[in-house]
Amino acid sequence: MESPLVVGVDGSDASLTAVDWAADEAVRHERPLRIVHASEWERYEGVAPDSATDRPPAQILAESVVATAVGRVRLRAPALPVTTDVLGEDASTALLREGEGSLAVVVGSRGRGGFTELLLGSVGLVVAARAPCPVVVVRGDGEALEARHDRVLLGLGEEDADAPAVWFAFREAAVRDADLDVVLAVRRPAHAPPSGDPGVRAGDGPSEPLDRALEAAATAHPRVRLRRRTVEGAAAKVLTERSAGADLLVLGARRRDALAGRELGRVAHRVLHHAACPVAVVPHRHGEFPQVER
Repeated sequence: MESPLVVGVDGSDASLTAVDWAADEAVRHERPLRIVHASEWERYEGVAPDSATDRPPAQILAESVVATAVGRVRLRAPALPVTTDVLGEDASTALLREGEGSLAVVVGSRGRGGFTELLLGSVGLVVAARAPCPVVVVRGDGEALEARHDRVLLGLGEEDADAPAVWFAFREAAVRDADLDVVLAVRRPAHAPPSGDPGVRAGDGPSEPLDRALEAAATAHPRVRLRRRTVEGAAAKVLTERSAGADLLVLGARRRDALAGRELGRVAHRVLHHAACPVAVVPHRHGEFPQVER
């Protein structure tokens, strides 16, 4: 069976928006959609027992959350194969395990917790930082969510030659018939003379770092319309600004393995909180894409 696209739901508006986006994405890739709900959300919110029913209140609420999500999918993509599950554990643990063997895990930008001032929910941040597969945090306005820009944005670092994020971005551009805008942000050394306003374009077209990063994936996807830019400025600022005209922003995740867990870099952390479109975080070691020996 083909690996599914997994979406986590908790009943919040943000998670239902993620369900809509995930349904469209599953159709694009011709993959089944798996809807997952972690029932411990209800415990955290203090749902009281209900003596009038034979079933636990948490189970009733969980089934309602999942049924609502399935109903949205049926309206949006009637023929899409859908499976569901209600898991009795915390959402982060459930989604991290579901990520094993999945095409990607999709989450909303906010959950149902009480910290509404946060730009990204804690579950989304943990899953993006630790999942074994690509994670998409769904955010942005209607134009981006409905993929009306026909543009995928790929943010590269100087060490991202032929990384899984590159292949992921090319695949997304191909299934969407979208332009692929590749940006390599560079910082001017402190002793170098100024070249103009911060964030100005340093150059379009081919460059040696970009050519190395894109060569194999571009050869494998000859129909993708590719635009390359080397831009002077802080990567997080450059990518956040350019995300306003994109349907999807793709970043690689070079995670640091340690006893305390894995952490995202500063660029990914800021972009996940401030981008104007959905953001895909792709692990640097991901088995679905070619690996490069270094």
